[in-house]
Amino acid sequence: EGIDIMMAMDISGSMLARDLRPDRLTAAKNVAASFINGRPNDNIGLVVFSGESFTQCPLTTDHAVLLNLFKDIQSGMIEDGTAIGVGLANAVSRIKDSQAKSKVIILLTDGSIAPVTAAEIARTFGIRVYTIGVGTQGEAPYPFRLPGGTIQMQMVPVDIDEPTLQQIASITGGQYFRATNNSSLKSIYAEIDKMEKTKISVREFSKKQEEYTRIALVVLGLLLIEWLLRITLLKRIP
Repeated sequence: EGIDIMMAMDISGSMLARDLRPDRLTAAKNVAASFINGRPNDNIGLVVFSGESFTQCPLTTDHAVLLNLFKDIQSGMIEDGTAIGVGLANAVSRIKDSQAKSKVIILLTDGSIAPVTAAEIARTFGIRVYTIGVGTQGEAPYPFRLPGGTIQMQMVPVDIDEPTLQQIASITGGQYFRATNNSSLKSIYAEIDKMEKTKISVREFSKKQEEYTRIALVVLGLLLIEWLLRITLLKRIP
């Protein structure tokens, strides 16, 4: 049994803030990886977004491939920004045609959102969206790179559009969570892990090849060599 889950993860520059350890993005990746390992029967995919969005991995039960692709995620791999609506719409397009009875999107971001059009689309296709606002209350330490390559930590305000994230979750029948530290982020994924399950089909292929022929030819060759030696070099003279 399992459900179909698309993970939509914010990889904008602000995800490098260090109010979670070692930073928001790394903490999110680590907890998401543990979540994936704990749900071996689910179809899980990954969409990342910043100034734009792309699909890092479509829905799959091959979690080894998914986890390897997770490791490659880093801030700066696409244009910076917080196009959360685009990221959510991308996730919806990847899961909307799923035949599973339970379709879920987990949207993790530390930014603000304007429209909720993507949420309306998600509801149309029966997709629940669980939103996670990641970041502490007040201000968070952020690493600024100075000329010469040195890093200086400065406190920056944390601005998460919680009302809109709550609205997206409410529209789709999901739930909003706020992760202010590593432990709360783990607790959130643990709670999502308790969601209902539904049956899915997994088609496995195996390829078999008989190896006895090679062994038989080798044995036959050795017997032939022995016979030739017996009638030539090793032939006994009476």
